[in-house]
Amino acid sequence: MRFIETWTPATLVATRDLTPNVREFLIKPDQFEAAAYPVGSHINVSVTIDGLPETRSYSLVGEVSSHGLRIAVRRAEDSRGGSRYMWSLQPGARLDITQPASLLAVDWTRDNYCLIAGGIGITPILGAAQALARRGADVTLHYAVRSRREAAYLDDLATMLGDRLVVHASDKGSRLDLDALFASLPQGTLALFCGPMRMLDAARHAWIGAGHPLPDLRYETFGSSGTLPTETFTVRLKDSGVELEIPRERSMLDVLNASGFEVISDCKRGECGLCAIDVVDVDGEIDHRDVFFSDHEKKSNHKICTCVSRARGTITVDTLLRADAV
Repeated sequence: MRFIETWTPATLVATRDLTPNVREFLIKPDQFEAAAYPVGSHINVSVTIDGLPETRSYSLVGEVSSHGLRIAVRRAEDSRGGSRYMWSLQPGARLDITQPASLLAVDWTRDNYCLIAGGIGITPILGAAQALARRGADVTLHYAVRSRREAAYLDDLATMLGDRLVVHASDKGSRLDLDALFASLPQGTLALFCGPMRMLDAARHAWIGAGHPLPDLRYETFGSSGTLPTETFTVRLKDSGVELEIPRERSMLDVLNASGFEVISDCKRGECGLCAIDVVDVDGEIDHRDVFFSDHEKKSNHKICTCVSRARGTITVDTLLRADAV
């Protein structure tokens, strides 16, 4: 397993509002040591949603600090409840969190770096910008936001990067043209990306279209984003006569396991594919929110990553666990 979850108690030390919809949380584990963690690291946080324990994953903001671990959470009314819970907390609240972990591998030997952040995707990118700026690397950050008012950490980034920070504010008609950007980059550039799923899909297509090798586009994901609104849907279990309702605030993985249809998992971020199960029929539409399957595999709808992906309507799946074995 790549993710071994070691949970530790922690205290919410302080909060501050970065924008009207983004709040920063300073969290200090009980046994805290200010040890460096890799760029792109995240922690899992135990939250309570409708009285039930759930887990949410948040990217760590910036490099290590002696004051604790920083995360930033966007208040999203269409979320599955994690952001509402986090925003309800006051300093002094007790939390359970995991140790930092990262899958965002950075090659520090490149000549050129291009950082791309979409909205709250700036959280893991900030640490990369700090590390690269400290190394004196040739780096540019493209920050796509709805408006500058909604751009978290904008002043910090401007001070750090100067004219190497390019803000694309859609309310000013300055949209990020990924095709043009990637076509302008020299071969060998390493790109680091974090943003919503639609933006990631566009980035991957533009990167390949510009002739860059796909492994040179590295990304951090947040599986809460998709192409469809987050809503309740139904999962029908093949040959079992069982139908399960997946509420908007819970994942298919959690509901299946709670109902006795065990599905193994690892990352719970749509990255490893371990929790994927077979799809037998779709009466509606699947919203593939993972980054494990290729575009072709997603279009075929033969499998679904139960940890992050959702649907509209009813889908019939096969967990390979027969009804008479439950």
